[in-house]
Amino acid sequence: MTENSHFDVIVLGGGPAGLTAAIYLSRARLRTLVLTEGTPGGQMTLTHEIANYPGIEKINGYMLGAVMKKQAASFGAVVKGNVEISSFDLEGATKSVTTADGQTYSSDAMILAPGGRSRALGVSDEDTFRGRGISYCATCDGDFFTGKEIVVVGGGNSALGEAVSLTNYATRVTVVHQFDHFQAFEYAVEEAKANSKISFIMSSTIDSFYGNEKLEGVKIRNLLTGDVSDFTTDGVFIFIGYVPNTESLEGLVSLNERGEIITGPDMSTNIEGVYAAGDAAVKRYRQVTTAVADGTVAALAAADYLHSLKRK
Repeated sequence: MTENSHFDVIVLGGGPAGLTAAIYLSRARLRTLVLTEGTPGGQMTLTHEIANYPGIEKINGYMLGAVMKKQAASFGAVVKGNVEISSFDLEGATKSVTTADGQTYSSDAMILAPGGRSRALGVSDEDTFRGRGISYCATCDGDFFTGKEIVVVGGGNSALGEAVSLTNYATRVTVVHQFDHFQAFEYAVEEAKANSKISFIMSSTIDSFYGNEKLEGVKIRNLLTGDVSDFTTDGVFIFIGYVPNTESLEGLVSLNERGEIITGPDMSTNIEGVYAAGDAAVKRYRQVTTAVADGTVAALAAADYLHSLKRK
């Protein structure tokens, strides 16, 4: 391990939580490394439009992530994307991570912000048609469905918001939701209902997908009557929440039954000098703003921890 591979803090994850932490840490003149397995910006980069970030009326999620990365780098943070982590060592005074290419980085404190990924329905042939008609990202794939009819699965803010954005491409969007009511904020429900291109199938779920080379339709089950009907469609977008990316952390930090990292008020984990932030941490609401708040608190707590070490 070389001197240049040791940092004051390593931030694992480059979403809004991780990048915010990096901004605060590096601005405090702490040597900071951000390692992320994907593109800096995290799940935020998949959002077509963010209209509830304070101080910014509207912005593309990818652009907001790029600005955060640039800001962190301007204060001196080192941000490395598309890095695969093969192992962690979180115990002891010095923490370390080793990447798949054999590089080891160490630090005196660490912030875990691995984020989450889209939750799958887990029904027949979902994997078969993934990328061949099934998508979990409107920003990534919406343009492929220009002039076509699609289905959106889900009833939360993400599902309804993305259903509205997908009407910029599709001629018809049908929202399928398992309950008879939505879990979204009222403004999101009103916006979706006011869009003439969107219709709704409530109290229903998708039983299976079918097609030949690409998706051609789904079988929809009415949960009240049990009736199953064929519904032809060119594509299905699934927005039913996220799964925390914490499988590699099992046995290393305390997780709850949903795989979320358990933290204290200062975002500390059960391991001294290790903090967590963002969608992988225990919380009720998952927004860019809540991730930014987590990243801020975790960074300030980590900075205090490092300063306390110097006083000893």
